[in-house]
Amino acid sequence: MGRVSHLLAIAMLVVGCTDDFDVDVPAGFPALPVPADNALTAERVHLGKRLFYDTQLSRTREVACGSCHLAEHAFADPRRLSAGVEGRLGSRNAPSIVNLAYNTSFFWDGGAPTLEQQAIGPIINPLEMDMKIGDVVARLEADASYVDAFDRAYDTRPSPGTVTKALASFMRTIVSGDSRYDRFQRGDATALTESEQRGLAIATGERGECFHCHVGFNFTNNGFRNNNLYADYVDLGRARVTELADDVGKFKVPTLRNVALTAPYMHDGSLPTLEAVVEHYSSGGFASPTSDPTIRPLDLTAEEKRDLVAFLRALTDESLATDPRFRP
Repeated sequence: MGRVSHLLAIAMLVVGCTDDFDVDVPAGFPALPVPADNALTAERVHLGKRLFYDTQLSRTREVACGSCHLAEHAFADPRRLSAGVEGRLGSRNAPSIVNLAYNTSFFWDGGAPTLEQQAIGPIINPLEMDMKIGDVVARLEADASYVDAFDRAYDTRPSPGTVTKALASFMRTIVSGDSRYDRFQRGDATALTESEQRGLAIATGERGECFHCHVGFNFTNNGFRNNNLYADYVDLGRARVTELADDVGKFKVPTLRNVALTAPYMHDGSLPTLEAVVEHYSSGGFASPTSDPTIRPLDLTAEEKRDLVAFLRALTDESLATDPRFRP
């Protein structure tokens, strides 16, 4: 059930029930999407959490999913480039996995269409966990407590399918929607300062243009955009999946929720602060053949930049980082 500490907020929450596990779905959020073949149960969520923080899913037993997705950083990686086994560096920054259940594709390039399929990617990637999924299953089979946990969760022994389903089950429950912005939207006029309210107006209006991509309850349209970060892209982005020239330099639009906790920014972690991000969009960046037409020089004033950053910080759900349901 929902946290005891949230009992007073029941009036503001819609409890999404899926089998025998309830997820607190904030007001204004849609019902939690859950596939029919992987209904949420307490056993599956608890098993997925254990797997998420277990380093034996990596070849050298030194890296877990939770090594790059840190709760105190809204389950993002504070390093510019995420590191895998033996310190191997990838080419991208690990993004936040908060509210991942509402995504329509996964990874910066959208290479996985479901959360279950996403879960296997880091395990088999040689720059991340560098593990064969069959070897993961063999390790789990050798642990009687895991065998029992899989039996209770899926009525079967560990398998590639149930490993990824369990991981997806846990990640689906990491839902966040209790920021000061949310309280302001629910009617608390004092929840945002005057500066933050001005920043909200900039973000949702033509002055800032943010709303074209960062829209809706989760501040993302789940699309792919070239935001003028580079004139020439070494990482081809979405084009790595589609092999279309029109998709070069396009990356998934991330949620802005908890963005103050998820530095550094962009697919490659190249912008270290929110101030740097706002400065990039204010300047218009570097045009290229696939640039999004809404990305243009905004020439924001110094005050407008401060107000926009203030608003972005107000999207932080302070309870997320310490919520015991998501911690090891």
